[in-house]
Amino acid sequence: MKKTGKNSFINRKDIQKALKESKRPLSQKELEKILRVGKAGRKTIRNHLKDLLREGSVIMLKSGLYGIPTEMNLKSGTLWCTRNGNGFLISEKDGEKDIFIPSCSIKQAFHGDKVIARIEHSFKGKKEGKVIKVLERKTKHITGYVKALKDIWYVVSEEGKIPYHFIVENPSFEKISLDDLVAANIIKYPEDGKDPTCKIIKVFKGLNDVKSITQFVTFKHNLPQRFKKVVNTEAKETSLIGLGKGRVDLRSLKHITIDGESAKDFDDAVFIEKVLNYYNLYVSIADVSHYVKPGLAVDIEAYQRGTSIYFPGTVIPMLPKILSNIMCSINPNEDRLAMTVKMSFTKDGSLKETSFFESIIKSAARLTYSKVEMALIHRDKKIIKELKEVMPELELMRELSEILSKKREQRGSLDFDLPEPEVLLDIKGKVSGIVRSERLFAHRIIEEFMISANEAVARYLFSNKIPALYRIHERPDREKLVDFERLLNNLPLKHKKIDASASQLQSILKDVSGTQYEYLVNKTLLKSMKQAKYSASNKGHFGLASKCYLHFTSPIRRYPDLVCHRALKYALLYNLKMDKARFLPEEELERMAIHLSERERISMEAEREIEDRIKVFFMKDKIGEIYEGLISHITSFGIFVELFDYFVEGVALLSELHDDYYVFQENRFRLFGRRTKKIYRIGDRIKVKVTLADTELNRLHFSIVKDS
Repeated sequence: MKKTGKNSFINRKDIQKALKESKRPLSQKELEKILRVGKAGRKTIRNHLKDLLREGSVIMLKSGLYGIPTEMNLKSGTLWCTRNGNGFLISEKDGEKDIFIPSCSIKQAFHGDKVIARIEHSFKGKKEGKVIKVLERKTKHITGYVKALKDIWYVVSEEGKIPYHFIVENPSFEKISLDDLVAANIIKYPEDGKDPTCKIIKVFKGLNDVKSITQFVTFKHNLPQRFKKVVNTEAKETSLIGLGKGRVDLRSLKHITIDGESAKDFDDAVFIEKVLNYYNLYVSIADVSHYVKPGLAVDIEAYQRGTSIYFPGTVIPMLPKILSNIMCSINPNEDRLAMTVKMSFTKDGSLKETSFFESIIKSAARLTYSKVEMALIHRDKKIIKELKEVMPELELMRELSEILSKKREQRGSLDFDLPEPEVLLDIKGKVSGIVRSERLFAHRIIEEFMISANEAVARYLFSNKIPALYRIHERPDREKLVDFERLLNNLPLKHKKIDASASQLQSILKDVSGTQYEYLVNKTLLKSMKQAKYSASNKGHFGLASKCYLHFTSPIRRYPDLVCHRALKYALLYNLKMDKARFLPEEELERMAIHLSERERISMEAEREIEDRIKVFFMKDKIGEIYEGLISHITSFGIFVELFDYFVEGVALLSELHDDYYVFQENRFRLFGRRTKKIYRIGDRIKVKVTLADTELNRLHFSIVKDS
């Protein structure tokens, strides 16, 4: 069909399609001709090309021509480096495997940078990447140690992920000393063979308390700190917004919140009633979208942060306190705006009916997991009496959650029952202990209800073709399960061959439940799983065995949930009659998904590091003490041991084992003594002595006590 006239409505997908169909790189003029763009559309093409170049979807050659990276054996993504200097290209496209990049091919890119890499094959035949261009510098500063060579002072990374010497510009010798641990802003990046430069902004005189460790990790991961004045001012103004019209008044229903003892922001409240043979479950979520409108300073800041970050004793919130802890938080006995999902379940857990609406609620009680556990499971008479006003509802919640849990188990959902470390602080903020957090039945009640609400919203938006941010979890790669299969072959279990189906993996977890192998099998399988992430495309959630899933229930602390609230409101407001694409274009959602998945990854890495460093700090005054523990991991250089008394893990180096020469038998998950025939296996109980606890190097070392 012959095309005539000029096209003034060009989007990024049109440009990508034209480049792909051309079979060769094109100039901007050639693109304008193919897309029939006149003078008025040239600026649009230019702006779209800038965006596509920035995100790596299009590359510009030295000749000035534009092309699709995949057509030239190139891929874009985020560079994720390891301590040994090697890296991985984390693809931004769903389903694509990470590409290994050896240290010699990283060139001038840093950990966290957005890059383009050429995909090549190593001498072993496996795919490898070679960085050819840095698209965006994500690393803005560095934490490391001050060193000197003659009169040149420089900073080296404290963990080895960035293998450069950063020359210190105008060093202040009154403030810094050799070997100081510092944070520095990067002034110049390496190029043309020149070393990068930096300016020291903070000196850490020892990581000797929780506060200094928190400051260090915050600087290291470039985490947001105080809100800008304009954001706080705007948050105060938005908190005065009225209730609006058309809300369903649910204040007569006895909603309750169930959270941890130290929780300050309450996203969700639940109410349940039984009518005839149906359980009517109301899941009411704080209506953050009523206060945080797209494009406002508070919204832009929330998007940049992506998530709240939780450290022991403190939090870096996504939203200012007036919103997160006051106006949006479902505090007891206060009127609060909510988005409510009402679900009617049959006695076998089948979902009969779902409805969604904007509501106004009043929480009847602020309960804790431990208190609910004491009432429902331990039948504590004192607690039951205290909660008598809501005990009928709690009993119904118990009933329904057990039904839903069984239903989810039947469809193949995986339930990793792994304890999390909990740092205990005294009233002065000092660490008093590190324990295994207990997963109570009360936790499971809320988990089941939140999963049900998330699925209900996801199904509604997906079936009505409303663009949304989905929470996807892809099936694990077969090669990632090799270690897990190897472990099973070394344990007295019936499963020896893995087919990677959720139902089979669930069956394995069930078989080891309550046995000595439970923790080991759960932990090894979890390491084999892909990380869940956000996507504009619904690809299901493997771990939950869910065909359609998203995050809706925590908009105070997760930006993706806020996006899904807006999508649901859009659907309800326009009654599905409007142009669905007008809510948010798919390409905009794709950009959001990439950014928010990255923010989640950074926050998880920071939370993990601060826990690790606090564990090391906690063990500093326990040098020389002997503890019993479990061998949790074995490598070619050492035995990792998790203690029983405190939930901490350290390593006993093989170089410190002098009674024999030990061979690491990777296939059998063990060390074997050549002379003594002594065997150390994963899962063995062992006694160790604490020999080193270095908070700056973040190292906790043990020595094995003989005859243990």
